[in-house]
Amino acid sequence: MNDDWKSWETPPGGTGDKFDGPAIGALAHLYRGEVYRSTIWRTRLDTTTNWSVVTLGIALSIAYASPAASPLPLLLVGILIAMFLILEARRYRYFNVWRARARWIETKFYAPMLLRSSCPEPGEWQDILARDYLTPDYHIGFWRAMGRRIRRNYMWIFAFQAVAYYGKIIIHPTPLSSVNEFFERMALGPFPGVVIFLIGVVFHGAWVSLALVTRLRDKARHAGREGVGGMG
Repeated sequence: MNDDWKSWETPPGGTGDKFDGPAIGALAHLYRGEVYRSTIWRTRLDTTTNWSVVTLGIALSIAYASPAASPLPLLLVGILIAMFLILEARRYRYFNVWRARARWIETKFYAPMLLRSSCPEPGEWQDILARDYLTPDYHIGFWRAMGRRIRRNYMWIFAFQAVAYYGKIIIHPTPLSSVNEFFERMALGPFPGVVIFLIGVVFHGAWVSLALVTRLRDKARHAGREGVGGMG
């Protein structure tokens, strides 16, 4: 720890054991800034989710426009939704930085104050927050971020896309009469229906697996901690 860090720990006019009025005011403004930035990035997350929903709606309108319409748009929209998921996972990593900082200040500074404690004391929590400002970095990896977005929103979008696609195959142009007819309708160009079916299973199975694995990793990482109060 360098001398600049030590001088920051004990500000001029303070003892280093208590926050004085100016320090509390500075933390209040810092908290407002972190909440503002987290709100902005939260709005950007909603934007990519809305894009996914809108594109899925367009694909549904085209595929179900008539019994003779092709189900292909419902397959292609899955690729587009996956791209939006990748963009949203990237945005979530930024959002999580501001969210974690704001939540950290809430639980370590404001909560003790509201619990009628004396003025919250500097401590290890303060050092962790300071280091996060001195050496800023993402708090979670890309795959964990993607897993969280799948569990929050995209599991429902992908599920609706799959149900809509298989529903189209089953009822149009006429209700199915056999399993062989099911795979015949799924055939796409030179690719037989069985291949398309297996690709769909792998495609959706990958998202389900990612959601479950990252969920287990999140639980393991936060075991014994304060959940969302943690930094990351």
